Parts: sequence; structure tokens; C-alpha cells
Amino acid sequence: MMLELSVNKPYVCQFCGHKYMQEKTLAVHVCEQKRRYLAKDSKSAVVGYQTFNRFFQLTQGKGQNKTYDEFAHSPYYNAFIKFGSFVSNINPLYPDKFIDYVVRSGVKLDHWCRDELYEKYVINLIHTEAVETALERSVAHMQSWATENNSLWNHYFKYVSTNRAVYDVKDGKVSPWIILNSASGKEMLQGFRDDQLAAISNIIDPQVWVKKFKAHTFDLELVKKIVKEANL
Repeated sequence: MMLELSVNKPYVCQFCGHKYMQEKTLAVHVCEQKRRYLAKDSKSAVVGYQTFNRFFQLTQGKGQNKTYDEFAHSPYYNAFIKFGSFVSNINPLYPDKFIDYVVRSGVKLDHWCRDELYEKYVINLIHTEAVETALERSVAHMQSWATENNSLWNHYFKYVSTNRAVYDVKDGKVSPWIILNSASGKEMLQGFRDDQLAAISNIIDPQVWVKKFKAHTFDLELVKKIVKEANL
């Protein structure tokens, strides 16, 4: 009886093994594994698969990548896809570094998409990165804003909307190094509402940064020189 069914249903799904009488029926058939295969080039799947491999590299020391088929059959597929979608949506600073940070954080996979985890990443990043990196990223972002708004990059602090500025600061796109050491940057902060200041308090805590400036006088002089030359 099984042999007869096999002969009568020659079209077999390579993903689930289900058999069909007609080729067109197989063509429109979408099982879970076929759906995962068809989605493999989506942003969420690409990032999810990358993170899946990075997880095994960092936690188990396995240098050889898992195949996409192994990923698609993993019981953690949906969780990694969800994280891939999260990363694609928030467009984090240095995505590769963020992925490594999350994997090493010890936080459960189901909690990787929480905003507070990304905020911790940003805080850790801006407190530990080299001042040159912070300045380069900040100026590049301010130049991008200028292009979008037909303005000059050194007019960012004067004319950026407070809502946009809060987002940029909270996301680490504009560093406290340049905000707190420029007249226009400090003037911008004075125009923030209390709730806006509260939203960036963990990023731009003046007490934390004053101590940092005192401990890194050479870096501070570099920032002041650039700020002066840029007329910020």
C-alpha cells in the first residue's frame, strides 16, 4: 500500500517529505522548513544566522560555522530570528560588537531584544571606546544630519530638534565628549525638557564625565582643539 502511494504521488517536498500528485500542488506547498529556507536571505534571517554561529564560536569555541540547514532545524531558530529582526530595526552601533556583547552578557536568549540591554551596551561602549573613535562617529553623524537638513554639520547643536538629539545621544551617535566640551552642545542640553534629560541621564551623567575628563587630560585637549577649530 505504501509503495502504491509513493508511485501515485511522485512529487515530494524536499523539506518535510510530504508527497503530492501534481507538481503545481508541490509548488504552492509551504511547510515550516520550506518557509525558513525561503526566508534565508531576509535581514532578520541573515543576522539571526550570523548570531547563531557567533554564539557557538564564543560559548563553545567552535570555529567552523554551522550550516544554514542546522540553523533552520534548531529549536532556537525563532529566537535568533527575533533577535535578527531587533538588530535590523534598531541598527545598533557596530552590529558585530553588539552581537558579541549580547552573547557574552549571560542574559537569556529570550531577553536579547530588550531595549535596556542595548542601552547597557551603548553605555559600556561610550565609556570604554577611544576618544578618536567617539569623535569620528559624532562628526560623521552630524555631517549626515547636515546633509539631510541642508545645513552645516557644526550647526547640529543649534538647530537639531530636541527629540532627534535625545535619540542620537541615547543611541550613542553623538558622544558626550563633544557635547559637554562645546558651548553649543551645552546650550543644546539647556533646551531639553526634564523628561528628555532623564532619558539620557545614564548616557551623559556630568559627574561621570567630569571625572573621565580629569583622568584623560590629553584626550580632553584633543577634543577642545577640534571643538575650537570647528567653531562648536
